Amino acid sequence: MSGIYLHIPFCKQACHYCDFHFSTTLKHKQGLLEAMELEMEQRRDELGGQPAETLYFGGGTPSLLTGAEIGQLIRRAAACFGLAADAEITLEANPDDLPPGRLEELALSPVNRLSIGIQSFHETELRWMNRAHSAREALECLEHAAARFANYSIDLIYGIPGSRPDDWKRTLEVALGFDPPHISAYALTVEPDTALARFIDKGVTPGVDDHRAREDFSHLVETLQQAGYDHYEISNFGKPGFHSRNNTAYWQGKSYVGIGPSAHSFDGGNRRWNVASNLKYLRAVTEGKTYWEAEQLSTRDRYNEAVMTGLRTQWGVSENRVGSEFGPRYAEYLRQQAAPYLEKGLLASRSGHLVATEAGKFLVDGIASDLFMINLK
Repeated sequence: MSGIYLHIPFCKQACHYCDFHFSTTLKHKQGLLEAMELEMEQRRDELGGQPAETLYFGGGTPSLLTGAEIGQLIRRAAACFGLAADAEITLEANPDDLPPGRLEELALSPVNRLSIGIQSFHETELRWMNRAHSAREALECLEHAAARFANYSIDLIYGIPGSRPDDWKRTLEVALGFDPPHISAYALTVEPDTALARFIDKGVTPGVDDHRAREDFSHLVETLQQAGYDHYEISNFGKPGFHSRNNTAYWQGKSYVGIGPSAHSFDGGNRRWNVASNLKYLRAVTEGKTYWEAEQLSTRDRYNEAVMTGLRTQWGVSENRVGSEFGPRYAEYLRQQAAPYLEKGLLASRSGHLVATEAGKFLVDGIASDLFMINLK
């Protein structure tokens, strides 16, 4: 399968923790959307004629677009690349952009899945993150979204400095009260050059407590699995039949085309990324100039990515795939590097796949880095 990612680089305001590319001004919105349509035209052959099975509006805040603008981008994507009849079309959205009338409009559109950025149901945490919505708006949004969309996801953040264990437990209780088909939950990370990083450096706010985050993660996994969710990727939980097809394709290394400023693309052997500037992107696309950089992945790069993405999923890393796709030296290296983690019970070998155990899930990124190949070419 293949997918299309549309990066919508606009937000009402900057969340303190966010390091994604966006602008808080809509000054060049129309021109940028037209440039995105032109980029799709320029790249229409890149999926090899196979209809895309997923179309994902990310950002930024895609819900700032009008219904007409969303519809136009979907039509252009379908015309240029083709969309499967049952394509999953996801729109990232914030609660303050989803009053009942807007949800009704989206429910009648080709969009068939929402990813709603709730992050927290606690007013103090929302203000600390500088989110644009209130706790009340989050609750009202989910009440109406659940009535109109069979497929939607709630996004949450845990490990927030100053929060108490009961705060996170309460957030999960409220979320589960809506019985959402899917929940994505991310540990708060401090990215360089964000407002949060500067606040921590200046002592304005405490840093992330790794012990608190680990306890929150353990409670998250236990609670959602008991509620019937599949923990199919470290940060993603879905009811049976409601795993995000977009997320799953990414973690399984499927190809996708990224459209818009800062958007990334991957075809299995090459990676490409667009310039992270709205104005530079707009001008270069319309003037026929280069607006991207690209790299061809080496065997080592592809092995490292297979390990990183595979270990984050419930399917793990196929030892047979490593041997057949990358060669026996890589397969032997993987076995050697994994041995200490197998002994410690942080990894397990199941039906020829290396998977993270419950004890190893929170540490999986660090484990993966130890399995990376550094020198072998």
